[in-house]
Amino acid sequence: MTDEHTLPGEDQKERQTEKIDQPRSVLPTVPGFQLVRKLGQGGMGEVYEANQIEPVRRRVAIKLIRPGMEGEDVLHRFAVERQALALMDHPNIARVFDAGTTPDGRPYFVMEYVAGIPIDRYCDEHRLETRKRLELFLTVCGGVQHAHHKGIIHRDLKPANILISMQDGNPVPKIIDFGVARATAGFLFGDSSRTLIGDLLGTPDYMSPEQADLSTLDIDTRSDVYSLGVVFYELLVGARPFDAKTLRSGGFDEMRRLIREKDPPRPSTRFLSLGEASTVSARNRQTEPRNLIRELSGDLDWITMKALEKDRTRRYNSPSDMADDILRFLRSEPIFARPPSAMYRFSRFVRRHTVGVAAGFIVVLAIIAGVAGMTVGLVKAQRAERKAEQEAEAARQVSDFLVSLFEVSQPGESMGETITAREILDRGVESIQVELTDQPLVQARLMDTMGIVYKSLGLYEKAESLYTASLEIREDNLPENHPDVATSLNHLGLFYDGQGKYEEAEPLYKRALTIRTEVLGKDHGEVALMWNNLGLLYWHQGLYEKVGPCYEEALKIWEKVEKPDQAKIAMVLNNLASLRYKEGNYSEAVSFFTRALGIREKLLGENHPDVANALNNLATVHFILGEYKETEKLLLRSQAIREKVYGPNHPEIALGLRNLAVFYKKRGEYEKAEPLLLKALEIRKATLPEDHPDIASALASLANLYNDLNDPAKAEPLFREAITMQEKVLGSEHPDLAPNLRDLAVCLTKRERYGEAEKLFERALSIQEKVRGNDHPAIAGILKGMAALYVNQERYQEAETLYKRAISILEAKFKPDHPDLVAMKTSYADLLRKTGRETEAREIEKQGK
Repeated sequence: MTDEHTLPGEDQKERQTEKIDQPRSVLPTVPGFQLVRKLGQGGMGEVYEANQIEPVRRRVAIKLIRPGMEGEDVLHRFAVERQALALMDHPNIARVFDAGTTPDGRPYFVMEYVAGIPIDRYCDEHRLETRKRLELFLTVCGGVQHAHHKGIIHRDLKPANILISMQDGNPVPKIIDFGVARATAGFLFGDSSRTLIGDLLGTPDYMSPEQADLSTLDIDTRSDVYSLGVVFYELLVGARPFDAKTLRSGGFDEMRRLIREKDPPRPSTRFLSLGEASTVSARNRQTEPRNLIRELSGDLDWITMKALEKDRTRRYNSPSDMADDILRFLRSEPIFARPPSAMYRFSRFVRRHTVGVAAGFIVVLAIIAGVAGMTVGLVKAQRAERKAEQEAEAARQVSDFLVSLFEVSQPGESMGETITAREILDRGVESIQVELTDQPLVQARLMDTMGIVYKSLGLYEKAESLYTASLEIREDNLPENHPDVATSLNHLGLFYDGQGKYEEAEPLYKRALTIRTEVLGKDHGEVALMWNNLGLLYWHQGLYEKVGPCYEEALKIWEKVEKPDQAKIAMVLNNLASLRYKEGNYSEAVSFFTRALGIREKLLGENHPDVANALNNLATVHFILGEYKETEKLLLRSQAIREKVYGPNHPEIALGLRNLAVFYKKRGEYEKAEPLLLKALEIRKATLPEDHPDIASALASLANLYNDLNDPAKAEPLFREAITMQEKVLGSEHPDLAPNLRDLAVCLTKRERYGEAEKLFERALSIQEKVRGNDHPAIAGILKGMAALYVNQERYQEAETLYKRAISILEAKFKPDHPDLVAMKTSYADLLRKTGRETEAREIEKQGK
């Protein structure tokens, strides 16, 4: 097998690019490079393998204008390709390193050498099953989307221009050859839309209908979506939509007509037409022909044909939209390309939530068993002669309640309209409130259970009323230290804690802890749970000195009981890890988080919400340690679980979106971060009280993005809204305020409002030092911002003092190559250069390498 670049207008399905090993003496001369051999040539350029000699040594590819091709239009297209590659920075697009002109006047540019093979050959040679092909194709969509974000339309996407190379044992697609690329706006190199009417640029087999129409220049990013659709088709079927011989047999005009007017067959239909070749194609996908037909029919047919729509207004708008539908298919979710019938949506739901649907029926059975069990217990307690009558009446009430939950879906009740799960729940609550008044303890238990359901659905007002009613009923009908009273106290306390109403939650927790300790003894698991919840409340209040003892007491009890509750142990380990993270003790944080994750995966399986939380938390520590590859892997897995469990508009989804956005922002991928943050804010505003701290967090995250994009005017009002909200709920000295005060100060520094900025920095520093001491990494971030402010005011000596303190803090916590430490030293070196101390600046920079 040979690795090679392929060039515009060539197609490896038709003919292999010929390698030409020329004698060294006739190879072109490019200063600083030693050309090894010609890899191939296309319509306007030649590509050579070369070794760069100076200033660094590396293997590269060099593309030069072919001799005699120095016409204005060719030179222009060559310049466009060179500039297009220079604009892009994406792991799935070949990078450009350098450019220039040879001594004999031929323009060239130096790019990343991609030692790979076309994506279709790679998939077949490695016999990748369909799912693996889809996953590989998703990364290609990401690379093309990046090009579109940079304003570049490739216009010649095909397997030969999507090479697969191996990195760390994993296949990585690289998009090459932007030789016929075009800008969506004329900013690449003069007017990038100057392709002449009558020119047919690209490869016909993969060309969009509008690209084949020589009477128009109106080509947009959806043309690349069409080409991706053809590549997708070929990866699925093993053949293109149109046979190459048929496409070319009628001449140039007939070929263009077929591309513009003839609808291709669906992938499943095309596969049936392959005859004996279908067996080979199926074998290359590790399956049988009949199984592949079944796999292609349905969603994959719909996705492919939407990408190949002749009318581009009906295509996917972007590669990312196509990728989203493929992801939905992989997750067994309804796809957007397919007309959404009720039966189709239901089938996707059942496939996606097989365990959950079964669990739903189990929950209903559990309610029946639980209520019936309680009723039997109550009946046995009666000594009066009405015992049998009460038992029969209780059974009737339970039965009526359960029937009332579902009879609303009967045609006579619904009047032919679709009944939602929420309406069924509301009908059930009405039944509890009206029909179980003479069984108050049964009523209280069901209210408490339904409160949990409503809370899990984000319907907080209804949940609060049910929790409160349940507690009142139990207090009126049970002794004040009864365990069921403690249960209601705990549930209402958890609700208030989650709503940011900390003062209301604390007395409820403490009273529940007292009751459970008195009744169950100090070493009972339910007592440990109250210690954990109380610690969590103190955490939310920023009272960290009280948090540790609560968590440690909970862990000690749970490890001591006769049958340790591993799920609870995982929970408190997670909470202890979070505390160590806050304290800056990252090694212990990783240890605790990893142990908690292992327990949860073993107990709950890989797709449980608690596993998602554990993955997210572990990712947070890897992120702060600068281990970004591991961070992204953990965050994406966590969010996939949340979406599968909660659906698209739950507050838990907002948390995952925000964390992913913060990660992408840190890496400078702002185009990925902004839509995630806007969606997270939208979800939180729709589902949380208007002054909830999580809304403030979402506002601040969005403001920080605009700050990084150098748009302080857009960021400032968002910061101020977030801070006002936090001060109202948390008070003026809460540690969660400090980061937003610091970031608003950075924003005001950019707006040259130095006096206001300095006061905010000082307030943030005071809060952090009071809560976390003088050596926490969060202190260093504030010091860096203050130092930058002083530099802007030419207060260099004060700035230097702050940089030295910040570096000292980070050196004590992180390895020398940690990104935050390197960035801090770079900023300090810049200050030294401003004061004419170049030698010291270089020495500081060396320490960060």
